[in-house]
Order: sequence, then C-alpha cells, then structure tokens
Amino acid sequence: MQPGNITSSYLARYRRLTEGAAEPGGAPLPVTGAQRRFLLSRQLDPAGRPVLVPLFFVFPAGAVDTGRLRAAAGHLAALHPALRTRPLVRRGVPLQVPGDPVGQVERVRPRPGESADDALRRALAAWPADGPPLRFVLADDGGPQEVLAVVLDHTACDEQSLGLITAGLSDAYRDGLGPQDVPADVAAEGTAAYADAVHRQLAAEERASRPEALAYWAKRLADLRGGAASAPASGQAHPAPGTGTGTGTALRRIPVPGDGARSTAFPVLLDACAGAARTLYGPDSVPVLGYPWGGRPPGAAPVLGCFLNTVAHPADDTGLAERASAWWDDLDRADTPFDEVVHAARRAGAPWSGRLDGLLTFEDLGRRPPLRLGDATGRETHIDGRPVQAPFAVSVSYGSDLLVRMAWDRSAVPDHRADEAFDHLTDALTALATRSAHPAPAG
Repeated sequence: MQPGNITSSYLARYRRLTEGAAEPGGAPLPVTGAQRRFLLSRQLDPAGRPVLVPLFFVFPAGAVDTGRLRAAAGHLAALHPALRTRPLVRRGVPLQVPGDPVGQVERVRPRPGESADDALRRALAAWPADGPPLRFVLADDGGPQEVLAVVLDHTACDEQSLGLITAGLSDAYRDGLGPQDVPADVAAEGTAAYADAVHRQLAAEERASRPEALAYWAKRLADLRGGAASAPASGQAHPAPGTGTGTGTALRRIPVPGDGARSTAFPVLLDACAGAARTLYGPDSVPVLGYPWGGRPPGAAPVLGCFLNTVAHPADDTGLAERASAWWDDLDRADTPFDEVVHAARRAGAPWSGRLDGLLTFEDLGRRPPLRLGDATGRETHIDGRPVQAPFAVSVSYGSDLLVRMAWDRSAVPDHRADEAFDHLTDALTALATRSAHPAPAG
C-alpha cells in the first residue's frame, strides 16, 4: 500500500485509538470513505444537518399502524448494524459506534395553509442529527390519503440498501416482528458481517489510492474550467448551494425501448447530463459532475450500509462513444476515495475546489420491492423543493419508463437557464430512446 494516502493514514489513526479498548456494545468501527465524506459535509453545514435519503409513499388515510411500524423498524435495526450505529468523531477520528435497535415514527400535522407535503419538507429541514439512522414521518391533511416518509441518514444507506429496507420492512410489518424477535446469535452474525464489509471496503479504497490511480485522476481532471466548482471561493457569481431563495424543479417521464436497454442506460444519461451542464455553464466550460457508484466489496456479505463512492466526471464536449469508453476506464478506478481524487487533481494544478457543478443519481427500480404495510401497498411519490447539494442535481429512476427529475439552487442557477438545460437533457434522452425503439434499417 502507498504510505501516506488518506485511507492508510485514517486506518492507522483508527487502530491507535481503538486498539485494546473495551466498550459496552462492542468496539467502534471505522467509517468508509463515503461515510467520512458525509460526516465532513455535516460538520461543514452551519446547522450540522446530515445528508438524507428520503423515500415518500402514499397510503390510504389510517392504513399505517404506527406502533406496528415502529416495531418493524426496530426489527430491521436489530438485523442490520448500519441502522443502529451512531457516527462520532473522537480525537479527530471519525468512527461509528454500535447502539441499541430503535424504531422512530412520528406524525406531523400541517400548519394553517400547509399541505402534507409542506409539513414533510418542514420536518426534513429541521431534521436533528441525533437519533437512529432510519426514521419515519407520517403526514396527512385530513384527506383520504396520507404520506409516509421513509428517511435514512446517507451514512447508513446506498442504493442497494433501499431494496433491503422496503423488503425487510414489509416482511417485519406483516409478521408483527420487533427487535426482540432477532436471536442474539443472528444479531452477532450480522454485526460480524457488517464489520467485515467495512474493513474490506477500506482495503479496496486503500488499494485504489496507489500512485498510478492518483496519476490517472489527475490527468482525467486536468482540463476542468468555467463551472461553479472551479470558481474562487470568494467569488460572487456562484453562491454556495442552499443560500438562495429556494429550489427549482422539473420532471419528465420518457418511454424506454421494449428491451429496457439497462446495460447501456448510464453512459447515455451521463452524456446527456454533461450536455445539460455545458448549457448551464457555457459551451466552452468543462464542469465537473459527480455520481455515486459502488457495491459491496468482493467477498463481503450483501449487508445494508453505505458502500459507494462519488466519482468525478469532466463534462467536456466529447461524443457519446468516447465518453462511454472513458467512463469504463473510470470504473476501473472508481474505488479511489473522492477526497483523494480532489487532492490529486489539485496537486496537478487543476483549478478545482472539490465542489461539484452537478450531481447525477440513477436508481433501477427493478431492484427495489414495493413497500407493503399490511393490506396496503405504498404508491411512491416525489416531494421536491428541498435544498440540493450542488448547483443542480439530476435524479433518474428506471422502471417501466425513465422518470427524469432535475432540481437546482436558484441562488446559483437562473430558472431560464435551468429550463434550457433540462430541455437539452430530456430531448437527448427522448431522441436516443426513439432511435433505440426504431433502429434504422440495415444496408
């Protein structure tokens, strides 16, 4: 391993701090690179807010038994250590400490003039950092439906975890299970599997921080220019996300070919998103996009948790074929921790602060079972208007069609430019879907 890289240094400090320490509930675990970044983001946030992953489901009014849901949440936390750990920083070292399984369900009532969606936005904006990583908020406005927010702290969750959550919660709710229904040996096995996965992830990140990988990323990001992320920190042209008058949103559904084309979907989305970014920042710019990527490290059990990395992508003006080829090369180094990539690029002279000009997230809904609570199946909905973590963010859900959503910080992106970029994005995806569904005849 390369001595002095961020992961190696962190693990050395973790071992010095925890070696020989005996604590109730078990020894603290290290955090993965992604968890480390989310904890840093929380520290830098003036209000200390965590990065949240909320899912919203509509149920018939009165269909959700909150006591049964609370017990089911506790059952999941007893099974999955990521849902009962608490992050902390001890002597400058980020850790995650095991705790007792807890299920938290609260009901919020709309204030005068508010809808149920408004009440949920307010609850999420005031989200306290202390508490279990998985929580539920139920809101209704006196009508025939209510909205359930299933909310996870991102330090405990990635896309693969969402399917484990909805499936496990549905089963535990159906069977009336609580934390007391998880045998001690089963809980211990889960703790050991989670600890093993965390250590394997860190080993993969350590290997991916070798000099040749850092040289690759330095060269890959050498030409960034013209986006908000490369602007001086004191500049006024692009204020920090979340400081303006609100969040703009746009949504469109796009049909997909009958064969689904899932294997080629992401590079196409990345190319369309790169075009949208250049529409926002100018045709001569090379902004930097970020997208989450990852899975469980080789040999690890399919545990619930946060095993991803934010991969940086230069939104240059290359064509789709060249972009897709570069993307495959990027994936060979996708385990290099984001903070290590930032340092490598800056050491090579790239004008990059580490801020992202845009975010792209992609979820294959075929990997997430529906949430069923008793006799009712939740209908997923989307509540927009929450602060974004970059000047703009694109979220794509791949089900029977492509649901494309874009949100932007109005203090950083004017609405007319965002609308233009969103049209560019969705027009490109629509054109490609049309060509895929009706290929040109051969000859």
